[in-house]
Amino acid sequence: MSRTGKKSAPLDSRIPPLNALKAFEAAARRLNITRAAEELSVTPGAISQQIRILEEHAGAPLFHREGRQIALTDLGAELYPLLHDGFDYLKRAGDLLYRPDRRHALAVSAPPSFAAKWLAPRMARFAAAHPEVELWMSADMRLVDVGGGRVDVAVRYGRGDYSGVRSERLLSADVIPVCSPALTIGPNALKRPADLVRHVLIHLRPSELEEPRPDWAEWLQTRGLDEVDAASGPRFDQTALAIEAAAHGQGVALAPYAFVADDLASGRLVSPFADGALATDLAYHVLTRRSGVSEPARAFVRWMKAEAQAAEHRVDDL
Repeated sequence: MSRTGKKSAPLDSRIPPLNALKAFEAAARRLNITRAAEELSVTPGAISQQIRILEEHAGAPLFHREGRQIALTDLGAELYPLLHDGFDYLKRAGDLLYRPDRRHALAVSAPPSFAAKWLAPRMARFAAAHPEVELWMSADMRLVDVGGGRVDVAVRYGRGDYSGVRSERLLSADVIPVCSPALTIGPNALKRPADLVRHVLIHLRPSELEEPRPDWAEWLQTRGLDEVDAASGPRFDQTALAIEAAAHGQGVALAPYAFVADDLASGRLVSPFADGALATDLAYHVLTRRSGVSEPARAFVRWMKAEAQAAEHRVDDL
């Protein structure tokens, strides 16, 4: 009961929908509907709808709108810092819930093929150098909340322009054709690029979660090979799967140097053309928080950068 003797409304009935609060907080922080939509992975229309829902709860506008420009009203300006602080406390609570329970645990996220073909084969060296660190590995292509605390270190493929985190270039993503040694012998031996007309091309299906990768159409165009069908052949959604198909003699794949260095060194794969490289301005980057990076995270990044430098020197010798 309230002081007036009237029955108070349940607390839940006075709390607007969480999605509406999140949409408003993002839009108020950025003062841009489109950027707020990108941050929350929804459409600008969805952000506007959620803000209208919140304004209906408030019974007053939260933004002044002039064309595509928005500015906070007095009510919006009063509400924003409360919500901003509130979501910050929620993130801190989430950190406590999802944080690995050992003092020196480290949560790392990397794309599946990077994890399988580059990171996993090297992990024993990190474990030997840092036995005090317990590593939690997640293979994921989605952008993750490095700044929020659920992941300490992430590796992502792209241009490196990720907001809210520190991004450092780790590995080149330049590609080369690779195949089983069996394809380089016999009557249809693969010796020069023009020989691809008699061989199967293995493709990587683009992911909506990553920047486009160099493909066979681009590779063939740079060499003027119009007679080779750039569209035919099996498609895989992971580079590691395309590499495995090539190793089993199913065709020729385009793969990053770094992913195939060990297979080339062992002879499991060969690169049939001396001039087969295709450069790209994209790369693998390591992402960490801008501040408050733990010592295990620093150690892991130092170790990865040293491994990457060694790997790229090795590639130069191939």
